[in-house]
Amino acid sequence: MLRRFRTAIRLLLHRVRLQPSLGARGETAAADYLKRQGYRILARQQRLRSGEIDLVALDGQTVVFVEVKTRRSRQKGGPGEAVERSKQRRLTRAATAYLKRHGLLDCPARFDVVAVTWPTGDDRPHIEHFQHAFEATGL
Repeated sequence: MLRRFRTAIRLLLHRVRLQPSLGARGETAAADYLKRQGYRILARQQRLRSGEIDLVALDGQTVVFVEVKTRRSRQKGGPGEAVERSKQRRLTRAATAYLKRHGLLDCPARFDVVAVTWPTGDDRPHIEHFQHAFEATGL
């Protein structure tokens, strides 16, 4: 009985590792979308002491900090509505740290939100891109 349980757990863990999370799939879809729009992806999942930035991209000469919000449905509101004021402050601090670290403080920068809605069973997500989604907050 214990052997079957261990085997079942191993198989379950193996399956979980093979399937990327909804959030990871959403970030990949968002990066692919932005590339098709002509953006150059500079970094993904930048973890800084002040917070995490999902995507850093270049749109012409502008550094774009992208928050990706992925949901299965719009039942509890759209993914883009999930970037609250406190999250905006954390993203602003993280973006400032990123710009300092890479010597880009003189470059124009902005914050975008990419909302990915990916219903269960669908092969492709619905993607909405909100440019200039919010201004730098809490500096």
